[in-house]
Amino acid sequence: MSEVDGRLRERFEVLLPHLNERQRRLALAAEARSLGHGGVRAVARAVGVSETTVRRGVFELEAGEQPAPTGRVRRPGGGRKGADALNPQLVPALLALVEPDERGDPESPLRWTTKSLRHLAEELTRQGHPVSAPTVGRLLRDNGFSLQANAKTLEGEQHPDRDVQFRYINEQVKAHQDAGEPVISVDSKKKEQLGQLPTPGREWRPQGDPVRVVDHSFFTGPNAERAIPYGVYDLTTDAGWVNVGVDHDTAAFAVASIRRWWQARGAADYPHARRLLITADAGGSNSYRYRLWKAELAALASETGLAITVCHFPPGTSKWNKIEHRLFSQITMNWRGRPLTSHEVVVKTIASTRTRTGLRVDDELDTGDYPIGISVGRDELRALPIRPHAQCGTWNYTIEPTHADAAPVPGRDREGERVAAVAMLADPRLTGMMGDELDELTARLAPAQAARAEQRRWHQRGGRRRNAPGAGGRRLLSDAAALLITVVYLRQVCPQRVLSDLLGVNPNSIGEIIAETRMLLDEHGHHVTPTVGLRFSTAADLAGFLRDGTAPDPTPNRPLPEALSHPALTGMSRRQLGDLVERLAVRQAAMVERRRYAQRGGERMPGGRGGIFLQKITDAERVLATVLHMRQLCNRAVLAELFQVSPRTIGNALLDVRPLLEQDGYTPAPATIRYRTAAALLAAIPPREGDTPESAH
Repeated sequence: MSEVDGRLRERFEVLLPHLNERQRRLALAAEARSLGHGGVRAVARAVGVSETTVRRGVFELEAGEQPAPTGRVRRPGGGRKGADALNPQLVPALLALVEPDERGDPESPLRWTTKSLRHLAEELTRQGHPVSAPTVGRLLRDNGFSLQANAKTLEGEQHPDRDVQFRYINEQVKAHQDAGEPVISVDSKKKEQLGQLPTPGREWRPQGDPVRVVDHSFFTGPNAERAIPYGVYDLTTDAGWVNVGVDHDTAAFAVASIRRWWQARGAADYPHARRLLITADAGGSNSYRYRLWKAELAALASETGLAITVCHFPPGTSKWNKIEHRLFSQITMNWRGRPLTSHEVVVKTIASTRTRTGLRVDDELDTGDYPIGISVGRDELRALPIRPHAQCGTWNYTIEPTHADAAPVPGRDREGERVAAVAMLADPRLTGMMGDELDELTARLAPAQAARAEQRRWHQRGGRRRNAPGAGGRRLLSDAAALLITVVYLRQVCPQRVLSDLLGVNPNSIGEIIAETRMLLDEHGHHVTPTVGLRFSTAADLAGFLRDGTAPDPTPNRPLPEALSHPALTGMSRRQLGDLVERLAVRQAAMVERRRYAQRGGERMPGGRGGIFLQKITDAERVLATVLHMRQLCNRAVLAELFQVSPRTIGNALLDVRPLLEQDGYTPAPATIRYRTAAALLAAIPPREGDTPESAH
């Protein structure tokens, strides 16, 4: 038997490595059958396999089974059964868990948590379907699932003029480029805090030697050093210009960046240019709503002699602005994985940005001051040489370097004008104090003002100062100026709107200054006595009084309510109208006070003006306007013209008074005639009503 075993071992050592499992089993079985009785044991002993394996092969040969399909070793259905086959309810239970939230079970425990493989396996096991995380992954892939991130494809509600505006911008760009005129795309890049802070992305470094940065990038306060890149991208030459600011991203900073681009690159690249096209977003520092943006562009047009056309992209479509993916994305990739430790690093990194398509980028560091809160009045805006386009004139407009019949628009010295206005407000007739008295009050409150300001900054920073005093942004108004305008306001000389127009400061900033300073005056026991008979409703009236000494007419110039109270218009006698106004007076006052209380968020602040300034429309006139509107005599526009207020003011009056009239049981009789103009309504008033025409009108 040893000789037979040796021959068998030698033969199968050469043959078996080239056969698969089934072929080896059948080859051993064929040899065992040829040996006859005892062949199964002899083959198994010689080759070193189980007798059961050889015997199973013999049974397969004797059964006459057909060869397995090409590429298969076992028959279909062989091998270990899958979990889904053993448990038919497993897959439906899994699909119920991963169903999208809007279609799945609202009570599912995984609705508000991460649907990881481990969480899914644990929940299925809890439901009575024991399964492992890898098996869950295989079942999900078999059923058409895969790991997917959010797809940024929904743009929200689209403006109705969105596509029209895109086509118009494209036409303007082609027209300017065909004429050889410059076309630029502008925008602000994300502000960057400076320091050893982490930045996204990776950069090649020696293995095991990454750049060390702080482990938390947190808000470091309003005075932390930062870089504000404002970009200008030339669509024609594929060139970028970046102005790196250090103060605030304001409209003045945006136009200053365009001015720097023109002086450094634009004038050289387009020596014969007569026009400039700017494409910009609808918001940000270059928003179409900002008056300062347009005023600064008018000054730039005057300086350069260019007719500047601006086309704004519709709201919510900033990703279509060319500068985003042709300049800013390249800058971001260029400084990936590199901490922006200083302004020098930011400037040099931006300047080294290049692409294989030929993009070149120039930049400068702008250390100028661009304070926030600067305001431009409506009258100044109307005086600018702005021509809205026929197509979406709010988004598309051209600013000429000069009016057709006027001199060029000069750049305004807003800071000098503000200093002059503050000096003008110090007049004793407005403050009620002589110069030395005002100086004494200013010196007495200065330490408290500084302490309050430092306390406010402490809360904003969330801790102690990180920069030297004076390193932050420059304020538009000093502490002394803040005290002065608060005194003038509390003297009830003029409303905050007049102070805003006079100083060129945003009304919100004026309101915050007055609110903080008058609390300080109250804490120090200083009471400001209101003036008598000296009220100014416009900055021009106030300036005229200080210049010429002429006080304004205290009575407003309005159409007389007596004429509009004629029974032919109101449908009731004058006495009935007077009784109605008297009945509603208390409820009107209570309603107004409730609304103001909700707007203030509490009680009236100390030093409040207490309703001294005249309303745009009195309570009696609000009732009269509502009665005329409910009788359908005219629309809101006509009422606004009659009472010399805005349609919005009339609308607010109707919203307030109509419910009070309905509660009082007033049911108006509809008028027989509806008047389309104020002149037609006034002409229809009967000349006499038992009174003389003079008293009626």
